[in-house]
Amino acid sequence: MTEDGISYFGIRHHGPGSAESLVKALQELQPAAVLIEGPVDASPLLPLLASPEMKPPVALLCYPEDDPAATSFWPFAEFSPEYQAALWAVANKAALRFIDLPSAARLAERAPEGSTDAEPAEAEPVEEQGEEATRIQDPIGTLARAAGYEDGESWWSDIIEQNPAPGPIFAAIADAMTTLRDGEGAIGKFEAMREAHMRLEIAAARKEFDGPLAVVCGAWHVPALRAAHTQKSDQGLLKGMARRKTMMTFAPWTGPRLALGYGYGAGVVAPGWCKHLWQTRGQGDSSILWLARIASVLRAKGHMISTASLIEAERLARTLAAIRERPKPGFEELRDASISALFNGEALLWKMVEAELLLGADVGEIPPDTPLAPLIDDLQRNQKAARLKPEALERELSIDLRSESGLFRSTLLHRLNVLGVSWGKLTDTGRSRGTFRERWVLAWQPEYAVRLVENLVYGPTIEKAANGRLVQMIGVAATLDTLATLVQSAITAALSEASAAGLVALEEKAAHSSECLELLASVPLADIIRYGEARKTETERLAGLLERLIVEGSIALPYAARDLDAQAAAALMGALRKADEAIRLVEPGADVVDAWRNGLAAVLESSRSTALVAGSAAHLLYEAGRLSAEGAADLLAKRLSPGTPVIEAAAFFEGFFSGAGQRLIYDEGLRGAVDAWLASLDEEAFVAHLPLLRRVFSNLDSMERRRLIEAVLGRRASLPTGLTPAPDGGEAWRRHFGLLGRLLAGEPSHG
Repeated sequence: MTEDGISYFGIRHHGPGSAESLVKALQELQPAAVLIEGPVDASPLLPLLASPEMKPPVALLCYPEDDPAATSFWPFAEFSPEYQAALWAVANKAALRFIDLPSAARLAERAPEGSTDAEPAEAEPVEEQGEEATRIQDPIGTLARAAGYEDGESWWSDIIEQNPAPGPIFAAIADAMTTLRDGEGAIGKFEAMREAHMRLEIAAARKEFDGPLAVVCGAWHVPALRAAHTQKSDQGLLKGMARRKTMMTFAPWTGPRLALGYGYGAGVVAPGWCKHLWQTRGQGDSSILWLARIASVLRAKGHMISTASLIEAERLARTLAAIRERPKPGFEELRDASISALFNGEALLWKMVEAELLLGADVGEIPPDTPLAPLIDDLQRNQKAARLKPEALERELSIDLRSESGLFRSTLLHRLNVLGVSWGKLTDTGRSRGTFRERWVLAWQPEYAVRLVENLVYGPTIEKAANGRLVQMIGVAATLDTLATLVQSAITAALSEASAAGLVALEEKAAHSSECLELLASVPLADIIRYGEARKTETERLAGLLERLIVEGSIALPYAARDLDAQAAAALMGALRKADEAIRLVEPGADVVDAWRNGLAAVLESSRSTALVAGSAAHLLYEAGRLSAEGAADLLAKRLSPGTPVIEAAAFFEGFFSGAGQRLIYDEGLRGAVDAWLASLDEEAFVAHLPLLRRVFSNLDSMERRRLIEAVLGRRASLPTGLTPAPDGGEAWRRHFGLLGRLLAGEPSHG
C-alpha cells in the first residue's frame, strides 16, 4: 500500500507466496531504496546475502562484544521475503537497509531463556504484562477463525501465499491488520520502541532518496508504520535506549530450524514444503511435482511406487481440498492422500519420509570473505581441512586413526564435544574392530554456532577454546572419577595444556582419596593407554597413575563392599566389572594384578560383604582362573544352599551370572549347583524370584538358550515331540527338563 511515495509490504516471515508477490511488486514499483525490518546496525552486512557464494538457509548473528553468550539470530531462507528483497535491491542497484532497533537494544530485551531467535513472528507477538494492555496473541489466527478456518497457517496459505495478485493482496493485508489493531489497547513498550525506530528510519530515508521507497516488514507492523506520529514523540520513546557494542556476522542455518516445531516463533510448519513451492513456481502444478518427489524419496528407500498409485493420490488430494474448501491441495491433503494411496493407509510408513520431505536437510553456506566470529571461522577452516561437510540429517562416519586424515577428523570432533558442540556422537570406540577405529554419527544443528560464540571467552580457535574450557572444568572438578573423565577427554582431543593440568589434579586428588567407588571409576583410564599408540600420546605417566589407582582401589574394596543397599551394591558391581575389564586391557605388572585379585578374594571371604558384590567378585575370580570350576561349583552349592536366606542367595546368583549366563552351557558342575538350588525353593520363593532369574538369562540369544536347554536335558537333541508343560508342573515335565530347563523354557509355576 503506497502513501507519500512509500509502499508498505506486510509479509509473513518465510512465506514463499509472500516472497513471490513481493518480488513482483518490487519489479513493478522500482524503488530507489528497500527498507527491511531488521537490526539497523547490521545494514552493512545486508548486501552479502546477494553473494553468489551465500547459500541459504543462513542467519544473521549478533552478540555483545563483552558477552558472546548473549546471542541473537535473524534467519533467512531461500523463500524468505526479506532475503528475496535483498537480492532484488542488489541486482537493481537500489539502496538496501535495515530499519529496526539496533541489535544492542534487542539484546537488552532478551527473549525467554532457551530461545535461539530474537525476532517474533507477526503471528506470535511477545506478550507484555503489567500496566500495559496485553496485545493480541495471534492476529493471523484471529483472521483465520473469522473466515471459518481452524488455524492461521491454512488461512494464510490459501488466501495470501497462493494468491497471484500482489497489489491487492498487500493492500488487503494492511486493511485487515488495521482493523485488528484498532480494536486493541496500548502495545508493550519494547514493541512501541521498535515501531518508533522504524518510523524514524523511514522518514530519514524519505529525505535522503528521490524516488519511491519500499518498506518490507511483518504484516502486524504495517498499520503502525503508516500512522502519523511526530518525530519528537518517536524520539521520546527511544530516549535512554541501551547502547552496547555488538559484533555481527552470518552463520549457517538448517532447514529444520525454520520450523515452528523446533521452537522458532517466526517459523513455518513445513519448511521443505515452502522451499518446494518457491522452487517450482511457474513450473506447473506444484501438487503433482510434490507427489513425484515423494515417489523419488520412497523409491530411493527401496519401495515400489507405481504410476497408477501416484495418479490416484493426486486425484484424492484434489478431492480432499474440495471437501475442505481449499483452493488447491496443500501439503496436508497431499500427505493424507499419500498415506491412503501409496502407503495402504499405514501412517507409520509416512513417518519414515516425513522429516526428509517436510523439514528438509539443508545446511546453509556463507562466503569465505564474510567477517566471522573467530571460532566459527576456525571451525570452517577445520571442516575444509577434514573434508567434512555439515549436514542436517544423521550420517555415519567410520574413522581409521592410523591415517593422518582420520586422526585429524577424530581430534576435531572430540575437541568440539569438549565445547558442547556435539556435531559428532561417538557410537563405537573401536573395541569390535581393534584400537584404531572409531564410528561416529554426524548431524549439524544451527545452535552449535551459538555455542561456539559462547566459548569465545576461552580462546579464539577450536584448540585454544577447548583447552581453556577443560582447564576451567578440571579446576572445579569435585570427584576423582569426574577428573578422570576430563583427563580422558583432554588426551583424546590432543589438548596438551588441559592434559597436563588434569594429570596434576588427578594425582593430587588420588593421593587424598580413599573412596573405593571413585578409585574404581577412574580405572577405565586404561582406554587412553590402549589408544596411546594410535593417538601418539605419551602414556608412561598415566600408566603409573593407573597402577596406583588399581592398588588403592583394591585395598579399599573389601571395606566398600560391606552392608550396602540395593542401589549402592549395583553401582559397585558395575564399577567392579568395568575396572576388571580395564585391567585386562592394559595388562599391568603382576604385583598390581595380584593386588586386584586379592581384593576380590577378600570381598568373597568376608561375611559382611553384600551378596550381590560378593557374587560378582566370585565370577571375576572364576574368569581369571583364581577359582577353579570345582571350587566355583562348591561355592555356589554353599551360597545357594537351603540354609542361606533366599534373598541373599538370589543376590549372589545374580552377581555371579549377570551377563555370564552362557557359562552354564559348558560347565556341568555349575549347572548342577544352580538346578539343586532351584529345586530347594518352595513355590512362593520360586515365583517371587522368577523375574530376577529370568533377567540373569535375558542376555542369552535363542541359539544359546536352546543349547543350554539341551545341556540340561543331558543330550544334544531336540525336545521330545509333543512334550508340553503339564498344567500342574507334573513329574514327567520335571523329569525331562529339571527346574533350570523349566526356567529357560518359560514355565511360570514351581509346582
